[in-house]
Amino acid sequence: MLYAVLCYDREELTEAWPEAQMAGTMARLQAVEADLAAAGRLGPVARLMPTVHAKTVTKSETPMVTDGPFAETREQLLGFFIIDCADAAAAEAAASDLARANASGTGVYELRPLYLLKPGVLP
Repeated sequence: MLYAVLCYDREELTEAWPEAQMAGTMARLQAVEADLAAAGRLGPVARLMPTVHAKTVTKSETPMVTDGPFAETREQLLGFFIIDCADAAAAEAAASDLARANASGTGVYELRPLYLLKPGVLP
């Protein structure tokens, strides 16, 4: 089954990390990604740009575009991983590995099963 692992954290804190802390965290995350890829369980991975680049588009007959993210929360969605796991326990273990690799953060990893994943046409 496919799962989305959504990474939430306080953007103002992670953006202020020293370069060495960011590099170390990214290296640990990439090691977990490599393990998942070697097992054939890693799908798309994305790190989102800061929320200052976000736009919100309302759902309506005449959509309105506004600057910034929709949610006014302490933690923001910073990125995501798509993983393929046999069951919820395996998905929880993979998300736990990611959480350990990013232990210096203050946020959470939210794990959600996917109904559908369309591969799209991007290379």
